[in-house]
Amino acid sequence: MVSTLKIEVEERDGESFLRDAYVTQPFRIMPVGQYKSDGASYLMIMSSSPGILSGDVYDIQVNVKEKARLQLQSQSYQRLFNMDGSASQIMNVKMEKGTSFSYVPHPVVPHEDSTFKSHNKIYIEDDCDLTISEIITCGRKHHGETFKYAHFQNLLEVFHHDRLVLKDNVLLRPDIMPLAAMGLLEGFTHQGTFVYLNTKDDDLEDRIEYFFKELEGLENVSFGISKLEANGFVIRILGHGGEQMFDFFRKVQDVLWEEKAVIQI
Repeated sequence: MVSTLKIEVEERDGESFLRDAYVTQPFRIMPVGQYKSDGASYLMIMSSSPGILSGDVYDIQVNVKEKARLQLQSQSYQRLFNMDGSASQIMNVKMEKGTSFSYVPHPVVPHEDSTFKSHNKIYIEDDCDLTISEIITCGRKHHGETFKYAHFQNLLEVFHHDRLVLKDNVLLRPDIMPLAAMGLLEGFTHQGTFVYLNTKDDDLEDRIEYFFKELEGLENVSFGISKLEANGFVIRILGHGGEQMFDFFRKVQDVLWEEKAVIQI
């Protein structure tokens, strides 16, 4: 089943709001920031389906109009059910000048024999800042399905003035890849990636140092933080729990988001 979600967020007099929305089953879009006072738009992607099924194709399109700020949220863990075939998701985000877009979704839980491919393409203009993350678990560990999924891939591409400035490709094939080996998961069961990029020429050195010290406080993880050639950084974490990573990524998101709120105000 092909499922579509299209949203457009606009700014007027310092307030960002949902200008237009179009959804098909099983999607719903819900405002969740009614009590926020920073002028940003907070929207949650909701679904009436318990997860992604074989044959599902998710098409998500987000347009953030000039000077608007959008924080997109997920409803819960994303389950990828047992599949005879495969499922896929495409997310296209267009960020006009002076916009902010942040999306830190819950972890993905691939069930046995699931095959899933995701492609995120983000087009960013000047004076923008982007936050996006992903957490992939080993599957239903307590059901004996550790690394029993068939194929998981998430490709992220970010374009600035139609020039590719960031490409990140996570590909996991437990049947042919020694996931416990050096250079892969090295005995860990969960992997998290957090990307921050801006086109405002902000100096990020202090923030990178701050988040590195915060990462040192996490237990039973291996991590790294790298500055991008474009103005941004990537945090990668290997661990044994999705909730731990998700909570940390939300904290990083909050710090970056609140900084921008202060600047906007």
